[in-house]
Amino acid sequence: MPLFSGLERRELEQMSQTLRERTFRAGETVATEGQGGIGFFVIEDGEARVSVGGSERGRLGAGDYFGEIALITGSDRTATVTAESDLRCLAMTSWDFRPLVESNAAISWKLLQALAQKLHAAEQPRG
Repeated sequence: MPLFSGLERRELEQMSQTLRERTFRAGETVATEGQGGIGFFVIEDGEARVSVGGSERGRLGAGDYFGEIALITGSDRTATVTAESDLRCLAMTSWDFRPLVESNAAISWKLLQALAQKLHAAEQPRG
């Protein structure tokens, strides 16, 4: 997955120790726009719909992730994510994430690069 693709095996093992499996049933809301969010999710299996202001903005599947903005900034969710099928995710809370990146500069830098690339891609015109 692009977010973790730059990490070495040892760094991935450190990350995996903080991830917990979460499951959601089809139709269940995983994250709600405008509400507080403390979790970051990586989809292992299933599909989810992303909506902003009630309008669909995209779909997510295995390998995709969401919740990183609220995780890092402590802000409210910027979108609603709803399970379209049964969804299996790996989740990390802010209280697990922060010490991990504060204590490991290599992980911090690689995640920063991946998030910057995602932001850059989102800013490009669609056509």
